[in-house]
Amino acid sequence: MPSCCDVEMISSLPLPDGDDAVELCILTSADLELKDHVPFPPKSHPRTKVDSSAKKKYASAKKKAFALFVKAKEVEVDMYACQRAISWRCCQQTFKDLTGIHRHVASQHSGDIGQQTSVILKQMTGSRITNSPASVDETSRPNKTPDRNQVMVYKLPDISHIDTNEMKSEVGEVLLYYCYCEVTDPVGLCMWQKALCQHLHLTGKVRIASEGINGTVGGNRASTNLYMEAMLSYPLFKGTLTKEDFKTSAGGAHCFPDLRIGVFEEIVPMGIHPEKVSYKETGIRLAPKEFHAEVEKYLSQGHDAQVDTILLDCRNFYESKIGHFQGCLAPNIRKFSYFPIYIDENLDLFRSKRVLMYCTGGIRCERGSAYLRSKGVCTEVYHLKGGIHKYLEEFPDGFYRGKLFVFDERYAISSNSDVISACRYCGTPWDQYRLCSTQLCRQLVLTCQQCQQKGLTACCPLCQEKGHALASAPSGLTFKEECECTGTRQQVPVECI
Repeated sequence: MPSCCDVEMISSLPLPDGDDAVELCILTSADLELKDHVPFPPKSHPRTKVDSSAKKKYASAKKKAFALFVKAKEVEVDMYACQRAISWRCCQQTFKDLTGIHRHVASQHSGDIGQQTSVILKQMTGSRITNSPASVDETSRPNKTPDRNQVMVYKLPDISHIDTNEMKSEVGEVLLYYCYCEVTDPVGLCMWQKALCQHLHLTGKVRIASEGINGTVGGNRASTNLYMEAMLSYPLFKGTLTKEDFKTSAGGAHCFPDLRIGVFEEIVPMGIHPEKVSYKETGIRLAPKEFHAEVEKYLSQGHDAQVDTILLDCRNFYESKIGHFQGCLAPNIRKFSYFPIYIDENLDLFRSKRVLMYCTGGIRCERGSAYLRSKGVCTEVYHLKGGIHKYLEEFPDGFYRGKLFVFDERYAISSNSDVISACRYCGTPWDQYRLCSTQLCRQLVLTCQQCQQKGLTACCPLCQEKGHALASAPSGLTFKEECECTGTRQQVPVECI
């Protein structure tokens, strides 16, 4: 059977004329057939034939990965009343021709392409996929009958009753969700997600892997509601994903620079293959009410509770810096892929302890708790179902203080007025993040309005000096992205017991 990677990119079909205003995503069998694995040739065949076959498969997979990545950056722009133009949006830049986006992706996203190529290669050599998506042409319109090689995979929602301008309105919401499940065709799911989000004018980020899906998308409320309905009725997620699994907050499509959908090895980058640490081995989930009761008990007992219980924040330091549960242990790590190393370096800290874990929406705790359990040192490992997001819906004035960091252009959302962090320069209470002003530095900085007016807009004084030097230097001058705030901090801290 053809592999799921043998595809052309699928795009959303235009609405048909007449009363039938339902768009369909039709997938057809690919013309190219590949075996399930690269066969080992008879001894009479030169080894070069094996190498040639492998190289061809790699080149094909890389080409498809590149095309999928570029397609995910595609946006439509209204030109005139009846005309639309295609452009590409990536890294906060707009490209009006294929050459430009191709050069950008080749130079800036080789790692992403490599990851996706690996996923496609694995599917080419190891998976049996029954339905392979291919390009959609005029014969695939809903008023035509698909031939015997075509499979009707899924309907896109009817949007004929919604005004286009309403769907593009900035007033709306942001959805955050994840679903761990076995995905046999990640590339096919990726293409459907791309078609669905474009159809509903949604922006955001969606990660897909063989272990499930993780997404955060923004748009008009009518669009996000239709997106939820489509997800809940999709056969793969029925019975696993529920409406309660979606976390909502005020926002919209403007909260994200573009739409990014891709296939990865993990739906949250912990840095360990899902087969080694599976979501199926996760800790015990506690509903917000149950978690609240545990934290209340933990705080009321003071030092006595802390002898045998740890309230663990498994987010990054810049997240916990502006908001966290009272009495928590918040590791000073920069990214989640350091979390397993942090556990390994601090095993004695967790030995014979009950651990209560939490994160933003619950997803990092799923495999984070599985990793901690695999070490066999804790008496019990629990985690907050739905994360801080769901907790704040029930307990806006509970034991979580400060802001909740979110990975979009809002940076933070709030449920209370507490400010628990301070300006980097003057120490004034401040919790509104912004990007470092120095070119090439992507660090987040807390700098109050008064300090901003003084020109203090970089993540640290050293980076501020680099910024001034770059501004007065000839164009093309670059520097190593290492600042005081990162260079002097331990990558993986060892806690004092």
